[in-house]
This record gives sequence, C-alpha cells and structure tokens, in this order.
Amino acid sequence: MRIALDASLWDEPTTGIGLYTRSLYGALTGLGAQVERWGAARTGEQPRRSSSRTRFFLDQVPRLLEREQPDVFHAVSNFNLPLQKVEGVRLVLTVHDLIPLLLPETVSAPFRWQFRLWLSRSLRIADAVVCVSETTRASLLERFEVDPARLHTIHNGVDHVDQVAAPDRTTVQYLDALGLPPSFLLYAGALDARKNVRLLLRACARLRREGRNPTLVLAGQRWFGSEEIEKEIALAKAGGLDVRALGYLADPVFFALMKRARLFVFPSRYEGFGLPPLEAMRLGVPTIISTAGALPEICGDAAVQVDPDDEGALAVQVARLLDDPRAREELALRGRRRAAQFTWEQNARKVRALYL
Repeated sequence: MRIALDASLWDEPTTGIGLYTRSLYGALTGLGAQVERWGAARTGEQPRRSSSRTRFFLDQVPRLLEREQPDVFHAVSNFNLPLQKVEGVRLVLTVHDLIPLLLPETVSAPFRWQFRLWLSRSLRIADAVVCVSETTRASLLERFEVDPARLHTIHNGVDHVDQVAAPDRTTVQYLDALGLPPSFLLYAGALDARKNVRLLLRACARLRREGRNPTLVLAGQRWFGSEEIEKEIALAKAGGLDVRALGYLADPVFFALMKRARLFVFPSRYEGFGLPPLEAMRLGVPTIISTAGALPEICGDAAVQVDPDDEGALAVQVARLLDDPRAREELALRGRRRAAQFTWEQNARKVRALYL
C-alpha cells in the first residue's frame, strides 16, 4: 500500500499540525508502511517548491493523484483535500479543531471563509475523517451534514517528548543564565486571544497583590491578534510582575525548560486536543488547565481544572500547589499515568486501519 501524506508543514517552524505530521509519518513508517511526503516546501517525494500551499492542493495534487495513483491520500491540515475524488484513491482527512468557526475573531476573515468552504467540500468527498478528540467530532456533527460513521476519534500521541535529545551544554547554560527561581510557572503556546494568557497574567497579578512574587514564563510564538496580549504583558511587567516572554524555543530547549517548571498552566478558551499540557504531564510537571474544549477529555482528573473566566480560582489553585509539595507530587504521578495512555504507535495503528 502506497500512502501519500500531506507534508505541507514539514519544512516550516514546528506547529501542532507540523508535529502531528512528523509523528504520524514516523509511527507509520515504524510499522512498515510505505509513506510518501507530498507538499513540503523543499523535501519529500513531491515537494511543492515555489507553489503556495493552496495552489499545490487545488492544482497539483489532483494531477499527482491521477499520475501516481497512490492507494491513499491523507490530508492532515483540517480541510485540504482536493475538490474532486480520483478513482482508485482513498481520501482521508484529519480535522484538529474548528477554531475559525467557533472563535472567528481569532483568525483573519479570508482564512475563516477558506476554512469553512474547503472543509465543507473535504467532508463531502472524504472516505474517512480522523478527529483528534470527541470534542472535535461533536463540533463537526453539530455544524456539518456528514455521516457519523465516517468520523473516527483517534487521539494524538505524546511520547515524542521521549525522543528529544537531552539538552547540550549550551542549552543548560542558556537556561541557567535566565536566573529563573525554582518556583516559576510556565505557559507554552501561541500568544493569541484564544489561549487566554490574559487570565494567567491577571491571576499572577492577584497573587502579587496578596504578597507573593510569582515568576511567569511564556514560551511561544506571535500569532494573529498577538498585539493585545503583548500590550497586557507590558502592562503587567510595568506593574512589577516578573514575566519572561521567551518566544519560540527549539524542542531541546523547550522541554528542558518545561522539566524545570514548578507548575505548567494552560488556561486556553478552546482546544481541539491540547498537546502542551499533555507534554507537561508526560514529563511529570503538575498541570493546571481550563475546563474548555477538549482539555478535560484529554487530561482527565490528572490536571487541575479551572473555569477559563475565573482568575480568582486560578490564583487559588496556583497558590495551593506552590505551597503543597505533596499535592504537586500526587498530581505529577497522575499526570504521568494519564499521558502514558497516548502513544503515536497506537495512533498510527488506528489511522492505518482507515486506509484499508
């Protein structure tokens, strides 16, 4: 069986979908599957080179499918199947979330329209749809006319963190030079409105007013709408809060930083899956999440859950865990056990079954 895998984000800075692509590819090939990478900017069997991602999938992929005749074409970026079926080729789509439809203010208007129209078409012609959570599956059923039998919930893995190289001397020196206290809090993710960093900043400001001096580290790249969050970060720092915005970090640096954190806090307003908190749990870092989206589904009772609008509750839970080493130890143990259930090999086996 020849599998053509959408690799359009393979050569780009790592995002959640890029990580999904690499991890699925590695797990499928580890099971002996013949997988070709289509659409990466420079690498793989069918690079797109100077073509845009949109043009590649709408123009080049249909011709490649006719000419190459793989058994399966698997699009992994929410909506990017070709507009027409190709005889003899099974079409599989992975949908991670419906954020452009659920939180339209967090994306540009052109992308929102592209997402809605192309996803609608992709759902009509897909032979099977992978949903990364029951939350995503339910959202699709609520908003589109699609046969439920074609929607399959297959959770992501998280054991990719085990494969990241140990930090080298330069990384250790860099992290040491930051001068972070042992009790620092870590958030990881893009700096956009959906991630609800504002709630975390305000909870930390409340703790400071109560006589504490929390250090908050933000690891993540700028995104659509980051300007407002950056203004709030600047105001928090001007008010005396110790906030360190480190931007995007390469995996060895990021996971080494995560292991050092006293707590990982992720108050997002919506996630189709929610990989960062699961990564923290895999590494044994006590984790706080919001009650929104798929986060409770994925993390279960192995993470403390707070309402995404309740800064007081978040401040209380942060303070409680900072003060109670035993509670942190118990939460870390539950987190490791929960995260151990999510592996990329298990994911790949279930996905491969949809190719048949």
